[in-house]
Amino acid sequence: MSRLPVIAGFGGINPAGRSSGYRSFGRMVAEALPEAKRQETYLSLASLMGLVAYSEGRWSRPDGSSVDPQNLPSDLIALANEGTLLRRIESNHFDPDRVPCNKSLQLGAQEIRFELAQRDLPNELPKGWQVRDIAGGRVEVTLTEATEFFAPDRRKAAVSTAGQLPRGFDPAALYASNHHPRGLAMAVYGASDALGSSGFGADELKQYVKPDQIAIYSGAAMGQLDDMGLGGYMKAPYLGKRTSTKQMPFSLAEMSADFLNAYVFGSVGRTGGILGACASTLYNIDAAAQDIRSGRIRLALVGMAESPLVPEAMEGYRVMSALAEDDQILALDKHLGLTSPDHRRACRPFGYNAGFTMSESAQYFLIMDDELAAELGAVVYGAVAGVFVNADGIKKSITAPGVGNYLSIAQAAALGRSILGEAGLRHRTFVHAHGTGTPQNRVTESQGLNEVAKVFGIENWPIAAVKCYLGHSIGAASGDQVMAALGHWDEGILPGIFTLDQIADDVHHSHLSLSQAHRQLGVDSMDAALVNSKGFGGNNATGLILSPDLSRRMMAKKLGPTAFHAYLDKAVATAERAAAYDQAATQGLAKPIYRFGEPVLDGPDLDMNDQQIAVPGFKIPMDLNLANPFEDMTP
Repeated sequence: MSRLPVIAGFGGINPAGRSSGYRSFGRMVAEALPEAKRQETYLSLASLMGLVAYSEGRWSRPDGSSVDPQNLPSDLIALANEGTLLRRIESNHFDPDRVPCNKSLQLGAQEIRFELAQRDLPNELPKGWQVRDIAGGRVEVTLTEATEFFAPDRRKAAVSTAGQLPRGFDPAALYASNHHPRGLAMAVYGASDALGSSGFGADELKQYVKPDQIAIYSGAAMGQLDDMGLGGYMKAPYLGKRTSTKQMPFSLAEMSADFLNAYVFGSVGRTGGILGACASTLYNIDAAAQDIRSGRIRLALVGMAESPLVPEAMEGYRVMSALAEDDQILALDKHLGLTSPDHRRACRPFGYNAGFTMSESAQYFLIMDDELAAELGAVVYGAVAGVFVNADGIKKSITAPGVGNYLSIAQAAALGRSILGEAGLRHRTFVHAHGTGTPQNRVTESQGLNEVAKVFGIENWPIAAVKCYLGHSIGAASGDQVMAALGHWDEGILPGIFTLDQIADDVHHSHLSLSQAHRQLGVDSMDAALVNSKGFGGNNATGLILSPDLSRRMMAKKLGPTAFHAYLDKAVATAERAAAYDQAATQGLAKPIYRFGEPVLDGPDLDMNDQQIAVPGFKIPMDLNLANPFEDMTP
């Protein structure tokens, strides 16, 4: 029978906060939440940011004064608002007014002498250097020809806005991170959060599947760019520093998958990460879903963690005219008489805009087949009906958009029609658009969505674009969108594009519904979401995510009434464990899973014969009695 890849847990961290428990989603739509849920959202944020702490049964500020968790003071809510979403780049990343750089200087038009320690002489003397030994291990250098020198300098960044993790939150401080790059620490936190939200521990899950029926797909589209990873690895020789033993391995784009296998899950199954620029999370969700549908695996932990907020990466995107620069944002608001850019409103999908806004995020999803979910009593947050990936073909430049996204959107809509019927596609689906906030994206993506809506008879397709809140987290961006799509089915709210003061004249929207305000669509009114992603290089992906209600109804049809009700009984206890984790995470009591230093497995630990391999920690052995997949061709 068919295997449905259901989402049994999700978690992570982005500029809106922790993903599990719908906390990040709640920050984006806080104004539309019921008051009790709004208070929970801000309590979670305030705790995450170190504004309040829980101890001995009470909440308090750092100064010891008590806080009522059901009636947070307005100043705490204001601080939580100010320290989340898009904002001016903060000092834990870099100072945008004083970005380090080197100034090239040509010295030596006239004879110049200086002294330095002999040990500091270059291995290869530049042309025109004359060196004379003097006392105390020092030398005198005389320049007889012009020589290039680099003087440390500072520059003001043209872009000073980014989506940053909540102010005061550092995932590396929560476990023995030992010089981990920021993106890697975010991955450990995000994957741990996803497991916590499922209500299961890794060792518990391993009792239900064979060792080779687990997969972990993770990575970073741009690698680990900070000084602990690729950034430091590449810069060290040019800055006169030593490369560390950790920087090279930490720089690898798939390193987060390696760490999650080893230190979070303890997995010996399939591993890797598929990179597709801004569509990377959907690519990995697709790999997991296809492996589950084929029966190759039964359980997958999937996601991406990206932390690209380093000056070099931001300058690279800026010179491509991809980022919204400060003066361009200010020009968009000249009618308001502002004297500095409105950082909060830097990203303006489908409106008059200037470019996208860089961001950081880690988003992870625990996906399993429906039969395993039924056996475990897993909470079903949704299901992956399918992901469609298409390249652009021949085009003007490698970074320019092409036709691929038209194809992926149309295929996802067609699958939606097959599952939901004509009426279901037309009236019970919504879209989380890529929505970068660039002039090119607003035209090409809106045209693709509008044309597909037109040919499928959709009149007013509801469109969301959460990058206006979160910015563009590159490889993790479509994970932010999937997280937000799941959030709709918690409260029935579709986030508004709050920066959309006016739809741009070149946006195609005759069959689309774009709203600046949040929309109360209702929890049960939508059966599926299309999640769309367009990436540099022609990496296009559109996923069809099914609602939890539809997913459970599909499971019920397959299981039959008796087995389905037994599943629901077990799911109650799982939901209680997930809720307990959410409370512990809010209270700061749930720490990232990091199993470094636990007993390791060696070859002699395996119990192996020619039929199976028993792996410690797994109840079910791995099968070696494999069928010949080419039996019909074997001579």
